[in-house]
Amino acid sequence: MVERSVRQMRHQAVKCNRSGKRAPRNTQTDISNCRLINSCEFPCRAAKHRCEGLLIMTTRKSPDVAYQKMADVEPARGDSLAKSQTYIRCVLLVTTLATVLLALFFLQALLVPALPSPSTDASSPRLVLPRTCSDACRISLVESIPEGLEFNSSATHPSIYNTWRGLIQGARSSLDIASFYWTMTNNDTKTHEPTAKPGEDILQELGKLSGTLPVRIAVNTPTESQPQENIKFLKSSGAQVRTVNMKALTTGVLHTKFWVIDKKHIYIGSANMDWRSLTQVKELGAVVYDCGCLAEDLGKIFEAYWYLGQKESIPSPWPSEYSTSYNKNKPMELKLNGTDSLAYFSSSPPSLCAEGRTQDLDSIISVIDDAQQFVYIAVMNYLPTMEFSHPKRYWASIDTALRRVAYERRVKVRLLISCWGSTSPLMFPFLRSLASVHDAKTNLDIQVKIFTVPATPEQKRIPYARVNHNKYMVTDKVAYIGTSNWSGDYFVNTAGSALVVNQTQSQSADPTVQQQLQAVFERDWESPYSAQLSHNAMDGQKDLCHNV
Repeated sequence: MVERSVRQMRHQAVKCNRSGKRAPRNTQTDISNCRLINSCEFPCRAAKHRCEGLLIMTTRKSPDVAYQKMADVEPARGDSLAKSQTYIRCVLLVTTLATVLLALFFLQALLVPALPSPSTDASSPRLVLPRTCSDACRISLVESIPEGLEFNSSATHPSIYNTWRGLIQGARSSLDIASFYWTMTNNDTKTHEPTAKPGEDILQELGKLSGTLPVRIAVNTPTESQPQENIKFLKSSGAQVRTVNMKALTTGVLHTKFWVIDKKHIYIGSANMDWRSLTQVKELGAVVYDCGCLAEDLGKIFEAYWYLGQKESIPSPWPSEYSTSYNKNKPMELKLNGTDSLAYFSSSPPSLCAEGRTQDLDSIISVIDDAQQFVYIAVMNYLPTMEFSHPKRYWASIDTALRRVAYERRVKVRLLISCWGSTSPLMFPFLRSLASVHDAKTNLDIQVKIFTVPATPEQKRIPYARVNHNKYMVTDKVAYIGTSNWSGDYFVNTAGSALVVNQTQSQSADPTVQQQLQAVFERDWESPYSAQLSHNAMDGQKDLCHNV
């Protein structure tokens, strides 16, 4: 039967092959016959497809019969298509997710730099501040004129005592003070002077304030001989105090003198926290009101001192929160007393300058080099040496800059230097050398005068008083108000700071900061307390300091 079916299938195949027509499909035996053939190798496509279909049907109905499995083409194509569609869906999903993540990354990159980061990691990116300040800032020069010193001039300014008192009484949220030392009472100086009362009043006001809001004081580590009663009193009143051991850190001292109030008012100048700085020593500074931009930047210098008072080591580099965007190359743009101005703070020594901060010496050299008409300087000490170093070192950075502008651009240079009981005799030969750069024929014009504060016999008994303690410079372009004496040590290893303001064209009836400071200098220069230093007067030093 099987053989006959096979023969029939073969016969149909042959018949199909000859005629080209589809073989009839009419019997069940075709199933088994087709299975036994071992392939559907029929020339006729229809017969072949019929055989393949019979084999599949047989597979479902007769699993017990041995056969060689044939491939089903159509289902395979369907499976392949399904797999392709699944793959495409996966690719689209992954691409969509990658696009979303990339968009989020770029969005974060745009938004995050605009937000302050609390990180103290030195490698973290520095916050870049806008160069323009929109605050309505007000600035005023302030002075302490010693008792008995009188001028025939209209160049007068608010007293430092009244300014400090007003800042304390107006404080609402915080007060930070950077200071050299504290001697605010008669007990500290072992005197019985009625003129100590303003200092004692300030100390009491600070004590009251310390009990109501945060007061922080950074002060140079005192020596055993220095009074510490003021600091103890303020601590007991609630103030936070940190001593900065600059001797261990840089071999210098913390010589700076500034206040930051409510993060929007500042004072900076020559006056120490000393009652004598209010009534017995000639001082000059600047107060700026309602100027959060400047207060924030000066606050960064205070925070550096505060950090050193705790860590007792200098980070290198400084963490990014101590950095600044404002310096001699990119000063802050702001209005002072309604007039367009440029301003920045400089600092010393270099090791305490975070990224972006102009070093104090670089600031002074820059101001001198930018002058076109005149450079007026009023400082207590002027020495082109490292005054306190051993072995001795010559240090001519400022001296060279003054000679250079006098020669190269014929800029008029004036130096008003103090003379008192602690004046170093070494200062005069260097000053005479500068004064020798003066010749009417060649228009070289450097002049030096010595300023002496007169003293009564009673006033002479007050230690470390009766001196012109100013530390400023004014040119036809810039006002520089600092806290350092002008010898090498103060810029290499001693902590100091300065406010630099360019306000050349007033937009109101008020004079510019430069004009005000120039008027102060010219008042003192022309006063009876100043005496010309001639480069020929080799033995006139005692006459210059006759009242000391």
